[in-house]
Amino acid sequence: MSRSSERRRRPSGPGRRGPGRGSGPVDPARLAAYEVVKAVRVEGAYANLALPHVLGRLGLEGRDAAFATELASGTLRQQGTYDAVLAACVDRSLTKVEAKVLDALRLGAHQLLSMRVPDHAAISTTVELVRSKVGPGAAGFANAVLRKVAHRPLADWIGEVAPDRDADHDGWATIAHSHPRWVVERLAAAVGRGQVDDLLAADNLPPRVTLVARPGRATREELPGEPTTFSPYGVVLTAGSPTSVSAVAEGRAGVQDEGSQLVALALVEAAVEGADETWLDLCAGPGGKSALLAALGAERGAFLLANERQPHRAGLVLANLTDPSVRLLVPGAAGVVAGDGTVPPYRAASVDRVLVDAPCTGLGALRRRPEARWRREPADLDALVPLQQALLGSALDLVRSGGVVLYATCSPVLEETRGVVEQVLAMRDDVTLEPIGGLVGAVPDSAGPLPGTVQLWPHRHGTDAMFLALLRKG
Repeated sequence: MSRSSERRRRPSGPGRRGPGRGSGPVDPARLAAYEVVKAVRVEGAYANLALPHVLGRLGLEGRDAAFATELASGTLRQQGTYDAVLAACVDRSLTKVEAKVLDALRLGAHQLLSMRVPDHAAISTTVELVRSKVGPGAAGFANAVLRKVAHRPLADWIGEVAPDRDADHDGWATIAHSHPRWVVERLAAAVGRGQVDDLLAADNLPPRVTLVARPGRATREELPGEPTTFSPYGVVLTAGSPTSVSAVAEGRAGVQDEGSQLVALALVEAAVEGADETWLDLCAGPGGKSALLAALGAERGAFLLANERQPHRAGLVLANLTDPSVRLLVPGAAGVVAGDGTVPPYRAASVDRVLVDAPCTGLGALRRRPEARWRREPADLDALVPLQQALLGSALDLVRSGGVVLYATCSPVLEETRGVVEQVLAMRDDVTLEPIGGLVGAVPDSAGPLPGTVQLWPHRHGTDAMFLALLRKG
C-alpha cells in the first residue's frame, strides 16, 4: 500500500483533518493560518496574539479554529525542518521563492508531514490558497513542489536533509527539531547534552492551557480541569476556552503557566526580617505575576506596586490588577507606574520584597511563542545581559536590609541566569544568594546552575523553562 493510500484510510480525529477536502474556494481555516503566518513575517506579530483576532474576524470556532491554530503554530515551530525539506524539492534557493508562496508551502508541508490530513486535501487546498493570493503560475509551482514533499514521511526526509546525527549532533538537531543552531548550542549548555533532544522536542509540543485561581477571589476547585502538579493555585484546562470560565471572565482567575505561578510563590514563601508590607514587581508587564502577587499580598495586608517601563504594557498590567484589594503606594498611580526599572523613581531601601522578572531572550517559552526562535540572535545577549544586571542591581538598591529579591527569567541560557547572578554578587558585598525553599524549592529535578537556585523545564516539569534565584540584602 502506498503512503498516500495509507493516509486516506487513516481516520482523522476531531479538529485534525480539517475542512477543505478539495479544490475550489479557499478554505477559511487554512486562510486563517496563512494570515497569521503572514502577519508574523510582515508585521512582526506574535502568533498567540494574532490568532484570536484572525479567528474572530473569519468567524471560526470549534474544529475549524482548532485546525487553524495547530496549522499556524505548528508551521511556525517547525519552519526550520520544512525549509530544509522544501529546499530539497525546489530547483532554486528558497530566497528566490516569493515570500507569500513560501508561507503557503510551509503550511502545506506541515499538513503533509505532521498533521493527519490526506495528501490530496493538503495539496489541493494549498494550491487554491496560492492561486487566490498570488496567481495561477505560482499555483502550478506549489502543486509540483508539494507533490514532491508528499513522496516521503517526515522521518525519511530528516534522514535525507539533516547532517549525520553522530558526526554533527547540533546540525542534525537544528533540522530535526527546528531550532537555530546557536539556540541548540545554548540550550545544550544549560540542560546537558543528554537531555537537550528531549527539551527541543518538548519545545515543539503545543502547550497546555493553565489557569490560576487568584487567592481570596477564586478557588482552584471552581476552575474546570485537572490540578497542576506543583502550584496549589493552578488547573490545567482539559476542554473549552478560558473565556468561557466565569472566574476568568470576572478577573478572579487568569491564564498563567504553572512556572510563572511558581515564580510568584517563591517570592512570597521567602522569609523576611521585620515588616512585610511593601512589595514591588519591577518588570510587571503584562501583569500576570502582578495579579497573583496582589492577591497573595492582600491576604497578608501587603501593598503591591507594579512597575513597567512601556506605557502600553503598564496599561495591560492595570487591566490585570482588577483586585480591589490592591492599594495605592503612589498617589494617582492605582498600583501601577510606568517607569524605567534601571532608574526607578522610588526611595532606596524602601521595599520588603521585589520581583525582577527580567526581559530575556524568551528561549524557555518557545512552546508559546513559536516564532521567537527565528527572531532571536546571539547578539541579543549583548544588550539583554547588561539590562538584566542593571535591573537586578536596581532591585537590590530598593530592597531594605533583611528583605529579598527574586530574580527570574523565562530563559535557561546560562549568560542570562548564572552569569547575571554571579556578576551582580561579585559587585556587591551586601547581598547573599539564598536557597529557594518551600514548595518551589521542593520541586523534583529542579536544581539550577547555581546552588540553591531553581530551573524548571518543559520536558521535566511541563512548565516554561523558568529560572529562579533568591537574593537577600544584608
